[in-house]
Amino acid sequence: MSLISRLSARLQNHPKRIVFPEGADPRVIQAARQFATKKLGVPILIGDRQRIKVNAARLNIRLDDIRIIEPERSDELKGYIEKLESIQRYGNTNLQGDPRELVLNPNYFACLMVATSAADALISGATTHAASGLRTILQTLPRQPGVETVSSMQILESEEAKFGCDGVLFLADCGVIPDPTAEQLADIAITTAGLAGHLTNTIPKVAMLAYSTHSANPRQASVKKVQSATELARRKARELGIPCDIDGEMQADAALNPFAAESKEVSGTVAGKACVLIFPDLNSGNIASKMAQHIADIPAYGQILTGLERPAAEISRGASAHDIFGTAVIVAAQAVDKSYLYPTRKDSPDA
Repeated sequence: MSLISRLSARLQNHPKRIVFPEGADPRVIQAARQFATKKLGVPILIGDRQRIKVNAARLNIRLDDIRIIEPERSDELKGYIEKLESIQRYGNTNLQGDPRELVLNPNYFACLMVATSAADALISGATTHAASGLRTILQTLPRQPGVETVSSMQILESEEAKFGCDGVLFLADCGVIPDPTAEQLADIAITTAGLAGHLTNTIPKVAMLAYSTHSANPRQASVKKVQSATELARRKARELGIPCDIDGEMQADAALNPFAAESKEVSGTVAGKACVLIFPDLNSGNIASKMAQHIADIPAYGQILTGLERPAAEISRGASAHDIFGTAVIVAAQAVDKSYLYPTRKDSPDA
């Protein structure tokens, strides 16, 4: 059973509210219909009600159990304006502009729904540039305690289950930080590991990737950075109580392939068994994830944002309805307490 299927089965017992600021997009409407039909929670579409209805009718999609909100007609408009004013006044952000005009923007309205617990998770990016949607999220949603860096994670899943956690790989950072410092790489590693553990109920094996493996005297600053980030991530994971195995620096084949790891005399709990891959920079992460998707034809979900207190995703403008639905399942599951997502009672089928 795939990760999306497993999480969907659990969400039926703990449904969540997912808000889509680009509610009139046909792909979003299709994903929302699937989310509601499977009884995973309530999709919330932000946008012009008439346009959403017209687009749904063209797709022959019913809007039962799907909520539609027009910001300018919302009863919450006044409260969200006050919330945004508070963020402008006291928040650690460069948020500027007229609060009312900002709240009328679907992206800000959706973020404020999540920030005020009117929705459990957010998915944006279907029709906007990533930088624009990401900026709104960073300005309105708080970070996790002890974490300074917000990054992104992409999930790849293969039916053959020859690598990762039963065929599931978590890749980071593939969409936010162009050239992370060692400290930022450490944050990326532990927040990605934390979410991977939450979604799979395993102890993630994290590989800090580079073009070399366990260099004794590295000359390149990029390799030194990964080595330093590995030690920082191990220490921070212990301090924050995030169970995971972290190793690096490590080449991708030694991280994923047991034979390659053995041939290169790489030992340890991560070698050949990694399910979380942390890339040294955005170039390598983004290129690798897109190559895997298009050459190997592997389903991909995300980008899932990590390091935030509330679940959010910034999807690609090229995402399909299937991609959006899978991402919705993931951020919804992220909003479910792990003790409910994976119960440990003796009478539980998951025990």
